[in-house]
Amino acid sequence: MFDTMGRNINYLRISITDRCNLRCRYCMPLEGVERLGHNRILTFEEIARLVSIAARLGIRKVRLTGGEPLIRRNVCQLISYIRAIPEIDDIAVTTNGSLFYDMAEELRAAGLDRVNFSLDTMVAEKYHYITRQGKLEDAMMAINRALELKMDPVKINTVMIKGFNDNEIMDFADLAYNKPLHIRFIEFMPIGDLKFWNRGNIVNSSEAMSIIKKRYKLVEGRTIKGSGPAKYYELEGGRGSVGFISPMSNHFCGECNRIRMTAEGKLRGCLYDKTESDLMLAMRNGASDEELGRIFSSTINNKPDKHYMNTGWGNENHRKMYQIGG
Repeated sequence: MFDTMGRNINYLRISITDRCNLRCRYCMPLEGVERLGHNRILTFEEIARLVSIAARLGIRKVRLTGGEPLIRRNVCQLISYIRAIPEIDDIAVTTNGSLFYDMAEELRAAGLDRVNFSLDTMVAEKYHYITRQGKLEDAMMAINRALELKMDPVKINTVMIKGFNDNEIMDFADLAYNKPLHIRFIEFMPIGDLKFWNRGNIVNSSEAMSIIKKRYKLVEGRTIKGSGPAKYYELEGGRGSVGFISPMSNHFCGECNRIRMTAEGKLRGCLYDKTESDLMLAMRNGASDEELGRIFSSTINNKPDKHYMNTGWGNENHRKMYQIGG
């Protein structure tokens, strides 16, 4: 499916839960998070049906997100359902890694291809602070396990926050030099717990790149599987790469190939877009595959040309990122 801007929409991000076992300060408040009841989220069978319909329209890549997707019971069953859909050639998950180590082999056997880990610091005390309750050792064990199981490419998502982890940018680059890891530096966006977000805490991708160039020669042009919006550079002589995701300083909307589905079955053409189509309601009211397919097609056709995140999240956008899908 091509949208009106000529973008090939082949990537579906699915939030399978709004819940998380951590409370990262820029993402979720510590208390007061309303949880969706089980009857208000899509079942695995419903997700599999929707992915099958989307696949017939051209979706080839699926990423499971949350919240924290690995807290959803029997998630491996869902992965196996999606793996059985012939058109889907790439299944990935984004996780904080806290539960991954013990589940890794089962996830791999179910058909998981790749994993992205959220990791904003490699200092144990700072990790506990930013996540409010996480343990750095759990995340690092998970990352190393993914490498052992050759879930290539193994990616790390690092949100850059001035005054918190901008002094670790070189440390993350060193990690990519020494291990076959792909570090994605992400500009701080106003899409989570807005009490923590501050425009003055944004570290632009160009700033991060300048820091890394003091030690490493960056070689442009590497293509990483499932690369999405990141622009990647090899570290000359190193084993991995660094990538930069720049939604605030240099949006990548002209190359966007994704749509998003929430745990409640709401379909969005863009993370920032406030317009949603209710797949769950239609499905549970007896909609046919053809009717559901038309909802997908309409969302793709009406996908915005770009986001307007620099103007702020907006009071009319009632959902936060963890409610849409990270």
